[in-house]
Parts: sequence; C-alpha cells; structure tokens
Amino acid sequence: QFHGIEINDFAVKVAKTALWIAENQMLRETEAIAHRNLDFLPLKNYDGIVEGNALRIEWGSLLCKTANSQQPIGDCVLGIGNTSTLATFSYIIGNPPFVGASMMTAEQKAEAVALFGKGRRMNSIDYVGAWYRKAAALMKGTGTRAAFVSTNSITQGEQVAPLWRPLVEDFGLQIDFAHRTFRWDSESNSRAHVHCVIVGFSCRGAGGSPAPRRLFDGERVSYAPHINAYLVAAPDAFVESRGKPLCDVPPMSYGNKPSDDGNLILSGQEREAILRETPALAPFIRRYVGARDFIANDEVRYCLWLKEASPALYHGNHEVMRRLAAVRDFRLASTAAPTPQTDASYLLVPEVSSERRRYVPIGFMDASVIAANTVSIVPGATLYHFGVITSNVHNAWMRTICGRLKSDYRYSGAIVYNNFPWPGEDGATFDNRQVEMPDAAGAFGRRPSNVAAICATAQMILDARAAHPDCSLKILYDELTMPPDLRKTHQENDRAVMAAYGFSTKMTESECVAELFRRYQALVDAKGISK
Repeated sequence: QFHGIEINDFAVKVAKTALWIAENQMLRETEAIAHRNLDFLPLKNYDGIVEGNALRIEWGSLLCKTANSQQPIGDCVLGIGNTSTLATFSYIIGNPPFVGASMMTAEQKAEAVALFGKGRRMNSIDYVGAWYRKAAALMKGTGTRAAFVSTNSITQGEQVAPLWRPLVEDFGLQIDFAHRTFRWDSESNSRAHVHCVIVGFSCRGAGGSPAPRRLFDGERVSYAPHINAYLVAAPDAFVESRGKPLCDVPPMSYGNKPSDDGNLILSGQEREAILRETPALAPFIRRYVGARDFIANDEVRYCLWLKEASPALYHGNHEVMRRLAAVRDFRLASTAAPTPQTDASYLLVPEVSSERRRYVPIGFMDASVIAANTVSIVPGATLYHFGVITSNVHNAWMRTICGRLKSDYRYSGAIVYNNFPWPGEDGATFDNRQVEMPDAAGAFGRRPSNVAAICATAQMILDARAAHPDCSLKILYDELTMPPDLRKTHQENDRAVMAAYGFSTKMTESECVAELFRRYQALVDAKGISK
C-alpha cells in the first residue's frame, strides 16, 4: 500500500529496509493473534519504492505497476471483482527539495517549465512549487489528499499569484490545514536552518475535505471556514506585482541605483580627503542613506552628486577624476541603467527589516539626502501617509504578503504598497467631516476628520522619536528597548488608523488582514483589473 519516489539511492535502500522491518514486525504480531506460524521468510523484494526524479516519473505509474500495467495513470484501471475503478492514491506526502527560484539549475528550470509552461512570473516560483502543480494535476477529480513540507517563500511575495492562482482556479485546490512559518534546524549543523511551512490540501468536488480547516501557528491552533494561499483565514486573493498604486496615493519608487561599482560612494574619511583638496565641492557631496544607515545609524556615508556642478570645479581633483573614470568604464561594460533621485523631500521605507520588530521604522528625509537602492521612497508623502504606513494595520498586511530575506521582512513597493487598500477607498467607512488642519507645508485647510486624527498621531510619533536623540531607530524599535512614550504614540496611531477603516479595536491582527484581503479583492473587481 506504500509507494515512493526518491532520487537518492541510499535513501531508497533505507526506505525499503524500514518497510521490510515493519512488515516483519506485523507478521509476527499476526502469528501471535492467529496462534499459528506463517511462512513469510525470506522477505520478498519490495518494489513500491523506486529510485528516480519525482518530477520526471509519472506518479500514477506506481499504481499501474502494482496492477501489472505499464499504462499512465489516466488510463490505468484496476479491476475489483466485477467492477473497475480508476487507480488513485489516498494520500500524497512529501518533503520536496528546498531550492529557491534563483538557485535552480538549468535542468531544474526545464523540469519546472515542463509542468508550469512559460508565462508571466513563472520563473519566480521555487522548485518546491512544481510538486504542488504535479500533485494538483494528479488529484483533480479524486478524493486524494496531500501535504508537503515546503519553503515558506511559496506563501509570500511575488510567487504566490503565479503558483497558487492556477492551482485554485484550474484544479480546484483548497487548503485543508496549514502550519504557518516555523524554523527547522539541522540536526547535523546547529547554524543551518530553513524557514518552512506545511500545507495540507485537496481538490474540490471529490471526497469530503475537513471543515472547518485548521491553521497552526506555533503551539496555537485556530479554525477557519477557508484558508488562502497566504495561510490566512480569509477568502482567496492573489496579490499581483503592480507598477502603480491601486489607490489614490503618491507613487513609491526605488531609491537611487547609481550603477557605479561603488565609486561614487564615500566614507567620512574619503569625503574629508576630497574636500581638503577642493573645499568648494562640499555642496556636491551629499549624505547617502541605505536601510542599514537609516535604521542602525552606525555609519555615515556620502556620495558624489555632481548633477549641477561645473566641470571646472572638480576637473583638477585627482581623486574625483579617478572615480569618474572608473564609473565610466563600469557603465560601458554594464547594461544596467542608473535610477534617478527625486528632487523633493520623501518618505523612506527600508527594503529589509528585522522580523522581531512590530513596526518597520520609516521616516521623512530631506531632498538633499540621497536614498540608496536598499530603500524605497515616496516623494511628496504627508503626515497622513506616514501615519497609515507606520500603523500596525499596514505592518500586518506587510507581514502577510511580503517576501522574506531569510526570516526578515522584505518590503516591496510593487507587492506591498501598490496593492494596499487604503482607508476610505471603498467610500463606506471613512469619516468625511471636514476640520481645519495644516498640510505638509504648514498651510491650513479643511481635511477629513480621519485624516486629521491620523496626522495628529503621526506627528506624535515623530515627536516621541525626537525626545530620544541619543537612540538610533534600531534601539527605538527593538521590542525590548522601545521607550514607553514611543510605544504609546504608536498605539494611539494604530487606533486612529483602525477607526478610519471602521475596524473595532477588539479585532485581532488576523481578522484585520482578512478584512484587508476582502477590500483588496473588492477594489480589484471594482476597477476591472485583469489578472
């Protein structure tokens, strides 16, 4: 009754031996029950475990082989008495290889393409996704149930939509239970670990799947009528990478990508050396800030910004000219285009932030500060935008759908920001009563009261940060060292944002995310956005 495919020859032998031992044990118990000796030695060869590549072998051929047939599963029929039935598995379980999309070999890529076909963003799906696709195709129209241990990346970021949408829409796949992200440590190497999920699934229409469905998070288990591809108790929604915001908010873009091989970036000492030779270059050497600089503030970096500088000013500076020549040579050998910097003040959002933080540290930056390509920026953002993005509502959305770098959050404008359903976009919960309040430039005007409330709490957060000038954002947003006044202002801002959505303060984070998914799908449907 057991069948398996394993690519490692030693593992095949171990599996066969284990089954032989189990069979021997059960037959001895049978002898004790039946009070008779059974002639079962020597043990017969067991060919249910085969050596091979599971993506190249037709899984159903194992059942056909048992039925003394070499036909593929679609044609494999087992005779039972005077009737015949299509050969199917009861359960499919596995621990497919943990190979990221960018780490797959050419052979593995070819195997994935053979299953998925060529399509938009198909090359972003991890190797393990191919097992889901193959299982779903085999299970469709049957009562077979499956469960795989998988890298958690298949439930995060940009690969969710291309992997899971066809599984749900074409094969009727539904998640029966899931273990959310957990760390799986290697027994042989204490430093080696991977972040995993376990997903149990079946296909609609054949065989009763368990309801309600179970969602495991550490030691806790909750029950839900439905679990979506992000392993959230919410309706199905597939957040696609999007070039523009779904809602009416300022666009988010990448920070500056200089394409310079590091030659335009300066340390404090390198800046001083250049200025000793040419002091007049001071206005053209600007502060340069990436995610680490912004959060940890443990290093001050600068960059050459010669956009409006006269060549006569730096032509005689040997170090500047050496660096410009190196940049020229690098760009001539590269096809990557540099990304320009905004000339306006902006809101800075780090691309990567620790999973231990409840709030991703973000902040306003002056236009004179050059943003690195490890951050995203929102030029023209106001206190209102800052208040919503720094709220726990937005951070909960981010934690659910963003990609990860190991276990750290990887914020993406195309996935997280551009798809976020902002308060008031549905026109149902937003309080549009007007109040007098200043804008970002200090000019007074009439604004909706929800906007006014969020702007007020956003300013309180900035004031609370300023009250601790000796602390970096890394210290301020560490859950163990976050000052009480800063935590309190964040909690007040959370309440203001939840009020703008019409959310009860008693809602759990999971309930908030489920509602955000519903609003996201409603916005996509209302705007008629294609897949």
